[in-house]
Amino acid sequence: MNPTGPHIERAVLVFAIWAVLGFLGLGVFLEGMKDDLWSLSSAGVLLIVVAFAAHIIVNGIFDTGFTQGEAALGIGAYGVLGLVFVVSAAGGVLTMADYYSGLTLFGVLAVGFLAYLFTRHGLRGAFSRFHIKPMDKREEGL
Repeated sequence: MNPTGPHIERAVLVFAIWAVLGFLGLGVFLEGMKDDLWSLSSAGVLLIVVAFAAHIIVNGIFDTGFTQGEAALGIGAYGVLGLVFVVSAAGGVLTMADYYSGLTLFGVLAVGFLAYLFTRHGLRGAFSRFHIKPMDKREEGL
């Protein structure tokens, strides 16, 4: 695929959004974890949410959704970070502020993901993204 015109503009905008807001949010989140300050970690989560919302706005402007690479990166990062959080919590190395910070991050990201699916595809369409009936089990007219 040779991206041209609007595809390049969208890619540059998305990269700029995540380079500035995403990494700043990650840095603030990690600083809050280091200093055991839930409020600072929550500010980092807020910046990450703002980056996600800005990415959705860019997708709306260019009349597109997330690319397969963006979706794979997001889901993969969420899974790896979730695994690290669970292993850390099971190992007993998290303070209560770290624990609440992690729960805030994963809870807000999960709610944001579901809100995106429901607003983009509707309740039935969002469910259909994950559950596909075999051809012989489908209702007539669907």
